[in-house]
Amino acid sequence: MKYRHSTHVALRRALECREAVDLGEVSGNPSGVVWAKPGNTVLFSRTVNGLRNIWNYSLRDRRLTQITSGAGPDDWPMPDPGGKGIYFVNGKSSGFLTAYHVHSKESTDIVSEVATGPVISRDGKRVMYITVPAPKRKELWVSDIDGGNKVKLAAGAALDTGTWAPDNFHLSFEESVAGAGSRVYIVGADGSGLRQLAGARENIQSWVLSPDQKFVYVTGLEKVGSAPTVWKENTDGSNPEKLVDNCCSVWDVDSSGKYLLGIVPSGEKTGICEVATSDRKCISLVPGAATFNAWFARDGKSFLYAVASPGEVTIYRQPWRDGKLIGAAQVALKAPFTFPLNYDISNAYDFS
Repeated sequence: MKYRHSTHVALRRALECREAVDLGEVSGNPSGVVWAKPGNTVLFSRTVNGLRNIWNYSLRDRRLTQITSGAGPDDWPMPDPGGKGIYFVNGKSSGFLTAYHVHSKESTDIVSEVATGPVISRDGKRVMYITVPAPKRKELWVSDIDGGNKVKLAAGAALDTGTWAPDNFHLSFEESVAGAGSRVYIVGADGSGLRQLAGARENIQSWVLSPDQKFVYVTGLEKVGSAPTVWKENTDGSNPEKLVDNCCSVWDVDSSGKYLLGIVPSGEKTGICEVATSDRKCISLVPGAATFNAWFARDGKSFLYAVASPGEVTIYRQPWRDGKLIGAAQVALKAPFTFPLNYDISNAYDFS
C-alpha cells in the first residue's frame, strides 16, 4: 500500500509539473492504450510471436500479463464500466484505399485490402502506399492514381512511406529494424536505383528531401519523451548537422529550400510551424491547428492542411509568401465524407 501511494504521488507531481515519466519500454508494437485501473495498470494490444492479443501492464512493477489468447488479432480494449471484464475487437482487418476525384465526385478503389500511408506525387499522377498482407509484414507499393500499373518496391516487418522528390519519379521510405534503428531509402517508382539516404537513427518521425535532392531533413527524438529535433545531412548520410531543437515534425520544404513546414500534432504547442534554414528559428505559424500533415501548394503561394471535426473533414489553404502568412486561412474543400487523419501511426490520407 505504501508503494502504491508513492506511485500516485509521483504521477500527480509529474502532471502538475507537466513532465514526462518514462514507464519503461514494451516490445511488440503496443497500441490502443487505455486505463485498466487508473493510475495503476493499462491495457493495450501487443504482438508476440506473430499473434496480437490484449495485455495488461502494471505501472508499479512494470509487469506484463497476457489477458487474451488465440490467433487474434485482438485490438482496442475497452474496460467494462461495471468492472465485469473488457470488450475488444477481434478478427482480421479489412479495408480499401480509395481515390476521390473532387471535380467529378467519383471514387476509384486503388487497392481492396488494408492499406495506409498514401502519399500522392506532386503532379497528382502516382501514389505510394503501404499494405499489411500479414502480421509482422508490410509492403511498399506505387501505382497510378487510378490504381493501374502497380509496382511492389519493398517488403519488411516495419515500413512507412516518406515523400516524393520534385521529379515525380523518385520517392523515399523508412524501414525500422528492432535493435538497429530506422533507415531511410530512396528508390525509383519502377523499383530502380534503391539506395540508403541517411545514417540509421532511433525514433525517426519524418524526413523530406531538399528541392535539389542533395540533402535530407530528418526529424527525430534524441530520447524518449523529448521534443523533436531536426537534422540536415547529405543524402549519402555524410555531414550531419543539427538544424534546430525543440521544434516540430517537418513534412515539406518550399521550392527555394529556405523554409521547412512541419506540425506538432498534440500538446501545448499543437499547430503548424516553420523552420527558416538560414537563421534556424522554429516559428509557430498556425497555433492550435490539430492536423497530421501540412504541405506547400505546387505554386508555392500557400500551404494546405486538413482538420477533422465532428462529422466532417475540412482542408484549408493558408496563403503564404517568403516565410510569412498572407491573410486568413481559406476553406479549400469540405470533404463530403469523414475519414481518420492517421492509421497505424501513419497518415491515412493525402490530397493533391
